[in-house]
Amino acid sequence: MGTLPTRVFVTYVRANGVSMTEAAEQSVRRGRKFDQVLEGARTIFVRDGFDGASVDDIAREAGVSKATLYAYFPDKQLLFKEICAQECQRQADDVEARIDPSMSVETMLTLAGERIAGFMMSDFGQNAFRLISGEGARFPEMARDFYRNGPGLIHDRLVHHLHHLVQNGALQIDDLDLAAEQFIQLCKASLAEKLLFRMDHQINDDRVRRSVRGAVEMFMARYGAAPKG
Repeated sequence: MGTLPTRVFVTYVRANGVSMTEAAEQSVRRGRKFDQVLEGARTIFVRDGFDGASVDDIAREAGVSKATLYAYFPDKQLLFKEICAQECQRQADDVEARIDPSMSVETMLTLAGERIAGFMMSDFGQNAFRLISGEGARFPEMARDFYRNGPGLIHDRLVHHLHHLVQNGALQIDDLDLAAEQFIQLCKASLAEKLLFRMDHQINDDRVRRSVRGAVEMFMARYGAAPKG
């Protein structure tokens, strides 16, 4: 899908001395059919992967012309980046909406863990995970953007909630960043490598629940506050 093939765009790049990626980012615009384009592209990316997704198929699925598609997103990486950001934001917001201050620590962590593992197991999550694992060296900016908008966002949200739990005396944690990262990785234990090596047929709902349950138990054993009295 390359950059927008217009003389104006190329002239802008040369005149302002910016990279093609920077220029493309500044050229993305929102409009009436923005969400329509994203939804169509999301369907095609999930079905065909990043490299297999074509402009024609995305435009057809979105119900727009190729010119309209280019007008919104002059670069395929930017389109994939936007979809990843929105999907990860949606997942994080969904967890936030379900969290109740009256929940026990174990219940809150289980909820968060199920969403972390659930995203990995989703068609979109698996596609993104394999793409970044396989193409991170070729597309380092895309890999960094995916981390910031995905795992990085989840990590920051988790740190926020762990901080409040520590303040309330429910947990005892000195290094919140490390604790959050440990919990996230524990939730993915026995899942990540199987997905990477195309062994996802060995993963079922029971295995996911077992992984999350083990993560919560280990986390509480390490950071749970000692009972009072």
